Amino acid sequence: MKLQSLLAGLLGVTVTLAHATEENTPLEILIVTGTRTEQPLKQELLHSTVITEQEIQDSQAPDVATLLRSLAGVEVTQNGGLGKLSSIFMRGTNSNHVLILLDGVRINSATSGTTALEHIMLDSIERIEVVRGNVSSLYGSEAIGGVIQLFTKRGGGAPAFNISESVGSHGTQRVSAGFSGSADATSFSVNVGKVKTNGVSAIKPEIIPNIQPDNDGYDNTNLSTNVSFALGSEHSVSISAFSTRGNSQYDTLRYDPNTYAVTSLPTDRNNTKAALEKISLTSDNQFTPLWLSKFQLARGSDDSRDYLNGAQTSRFKTVNKQLTWQNELQLADTQRVNLTAEHLKQAVASGTPFNQTARSVHSLLSGYVGDYGAQQVQLNLRQDSYSDFGTANTGLLGYGLIFADHWRATASVSTAFKAPTFNDLFYPGYSNPDLRPERSRNKEVGLRYAANGQSVNAIYFDNRIRDLIASNSAFTTVINVDQARIDGQELSYVGQFGDTRLKADATLQNPRNTATGKALLKRAKKYASVSVAHKFGMWNAGTELRYSGEREDVGAHTLSSYQLLNLHAAYKLSPQLNLSARVDNLFNRDYSEAYSYNTLGRTLFIGLNYQQ
Repeated sequence: MKLQSLLAGLLGVTVTLAHATEENTPLEILIVTGTRTEQPLKQELLHSTVITEQEIQDSQAPDVATLLRSLAGVEVTQNGGLGKLSSIFMRGTNSNHVLILLDGVRINSATSGTTALEHIMLDSIERIEVVRGNVSSLYGSEAIGGVIQLFTKRGGGAPAFNISESVGSHGTQRVSAGFSGSADATSFSVNVGKVKTNGVSAIKPEIIPNIQPDNDGYDNTNLSTNVSFALGSEHSVSISAFSTRGNSQYDTLRYDPNTYAVTSLPTDRNNTKAALEKISLTSDNQFTPLWLSKFQLARGSDDSRDYLNGAQTSRFKTVNKQLTWQNELQLADTQRVNLTAEHLKQAVASGTPFNQTARSVHSLLSGYVGDYGAQQVQLNLRQDSYSDFGTANTGLLGYGLIFADHWRATASVSTAFKAPTFNDLFYPGYSNPDLRPERSRNKEVGLRYAANGQSVNAIYFDNRIRDLIASNSAFTTVINVDQARIDGQELSYVGQFGDTRLKADATLQNPRNTATGKALLKRAKKYASVSVAHKFGMWNAGTELRYSGEREDVGAHTLSSYQLLNLHAAYKLSPQLNLSARVDNLFNRDYSEAYSYNTLGRTLFIGLNYQQ
């Protein structure tokens, strides 16, 4: 099936429609990531998506990456299956141009510049918010392609217990449990999870010789807790902690540093032990009816250790200490100002090979959101001052106009940046302390419509990135050299027809190096998905068809297009007990997301879920 067929189906259903609010749901969906203040999703000027807790449960997805793959503007690649290295490309930008936050806290590596999303399971995740485009003016470095914010589960209501267990292909086993609720002025939530799989060989031995041909498994243990204390009706204090630990086997080639001859042996055993952790203390205070203040003290960390045949070969650990004071001022019923000060200290563990092991970032943010009847305005200005390379200033101006019943046009211009990593600036023998940050300018226009339980979002974007950091021609250091341009269109449709829900997303883009004209690697010019879910009696069933076009990869290899069909179903055995099943890649397609790396064939998961 070609993308044109999917687009024809999408446009055939939506010929008289355009935008994605969620008017078809009983409760209005709220989002905070697009402005840093809570507002209805339908008022967002930026192209945003909220994946709710119910949608996470209904999907029966095994991990976060699976959920994100079905969104417009989002591509995910994994090097060998569950728990293996994941890369996210939003709107065709680099994988280190996406900022991932956990409850507002950075847990990324300051050495690689990316977040190890492959180790975050869904056991503790309540909802996911995705905002596309330049949002550095809200969050600082990395947010060139967009922001993905994960929110862990919170407590409320009568205390209740839940437990889930599932088994599946490749020896996969999963169990999770949680207990949450509230008592008097205290609410709480505790969730634990365990995942283990035998996996498949990460690299295809028939393509890369001298690779260990056995299966590369994965083991994950995760825990999240949250306790909140209400201090009257106007104030609250919460403490939140999160930890996920993964042990992932993988395949890699070793080379002689002098001759570059392959020295790997088929008996080599490689694995990574990774730990992502977050702890935060948050105080929310409604000092006056017009002044809401939030103070957060947080620590996020990424600790990764590589092993060869049981011996540790490397360790890279980042600690992000973050202090945020955010103030929301209500100027009028439909006008708000956001004034925020942040301090971030990034440090890498002692014993690592870097010339410098810490840096500080001082940031100031001002934001304005105004609703003037048929017109909406958003303005953000931010300054980030780094102790190692200097200052980065970013901004965003967004405008919306309601020009007919249920129709709205939107437009925005914005700037963003990505700070050089510790690898770029301080790694001995290869780094360059004179690097400038990568910078981006993005323009987009959109047409949106929502009514009668149906919605569409059509967006055109044009993102131009300069001073990209890359190796010099001799591969002896890194320099600011490359420029890129990514322009394209995103189409999204949501329709609710009684107990049937239809969703469709498509992306047409052209990610390219403007100096050479060559396509950026691992990014398709066309990809799309269509899904249908239906509730009938005790059943809830759905199907998803996903398509990805050709992609260029390393070594001048072209990865073929592919299409996958996934199914899921759940049956309510009792008000508290559900039986669920999910089949991915129903037709067992052989496809590649990264050259030489395996992907999972047909997989089946069956589970029992108890909710008190």
